[in-house]
Amino acid sequence: MFHSNHLKMIEYARGLGDTLIVGVSTDELVCSYKRPPIIPFEERISIIKALKYPDIVIPQRTLDHTDIVRKLNIDVFVVGDDWTGKYDYLKELGVTVFYFPYGDGLSTTSIKKEIVERYDEIKGKIDHQPNPDIK
Repeated sequence: MFHSNHLKMIEYARGLGDTLIVGVSTDELVCSYKRPPIIPFEERISIIKALKYPDIVIPQRTLDHTDIVRKLNIDVFVVGDDWTGKYDYLKELGVTVFYFPYGDGLSTTSIKKEIVERYDEIKGKIDHQPNPDIK
């Protein structure tokens, strides 16, 4: 789920080079390491394309970025600090890797948790009808 920390990271990355290429994980990729995304890929990529910072927005189909780094001549790579260490192998290709510090607070996980908590709270206030006996 796109949130302000993602936007801050994209804005930060904009200042690190001449051309900003942003990869958006496909649904298939996301499903390979966690639950399916709530917002489908086509909607997520449209949101990123609408931002003023990226020059190019591409689908991200794999967690191995070796081929795309070589193909697009990428020399700087920015990713959230929740992936710290995961992309250090890109340094061997001459790429400077930045792990953007999200800090405490806002994350996709915290947003989902808040939605569930608020739903449960609202449901608890209004759902006091007994279930009828079904025979």
